[in-house]
Amino acid sequence: MNIFRLLGDLAHLASIFILIQKIQTTRSCRGISFKTQALYALVFVTRYIDLLFRWVSVYNFVMKVFFISSSCYILYLMKYRFRPTHDPSIDTFKIEYLLGPSLVLSLIFNYAFEPTEILWTFSIYLESVAIFPQLFMLQRTGEAETITTHYLAALGLYRALYLPNWIYRYFTEDVVDPIAVTAGLVQTGLYLDFFYVYFTKVLHGQKFELPA
Repeated sequence: MNIFRLLGDLAHLASIFILIQKIQTTRSCRGISFKTQALYALVFVTRYIDLLFRWVSVYNFVMKVFFISSSCYILYLMKYRFRPTHDPSIDTFKIEYLLGPSLVLSLIFNYAFEPTEILWTFSIYLESVAIFPQLFMLQRTGEAETITTHYLAALGLYRALYLPNWIYRYFTEDVVDPIAVTAGLVQTGLYLDFFYVYFTKVLHGQKFELPA
């Protein structure tokens, strides 16, 4: 594992801890898209189905179990413990528009037409667009709590760090993963507007507000 992959994983862990901390300390899931969290849970379950039959390493096992369990825990907090604080009237993005194309693409563009491979490919495509409902909520409300923006920034940083990871692997291991790279570029691109506001406002102590 190279430093970029490690930093990416740490940023991903940080984003989850920030989100759980936000929900528990404020006792509210206001501003968080339940649909995005549900999509991420589906991403982890379909990607890490190999936990049932393949062992890679302790690090790999712990990380996979953590991502699955933490995503399910977040869904529990939002669906049951703090359900009154979630406003479904602004979490209205139709996830069918993300699930359908991701499934079709995974059936057409994959490395092997096998169940586990198709599930892995589906998870890659779906992860690249899973943030859409959350960004759609931001667009509708026009603002977000500072801690929520820190969560999104860490999540975006996680994916952005995978770009130099792929470049590093290309030059050191001669490994190229066209599906993961393409999906990663799409996912990183979705964060560009958010990062612009985050760096120009939030990091300067101002409230996160999208331009009118």
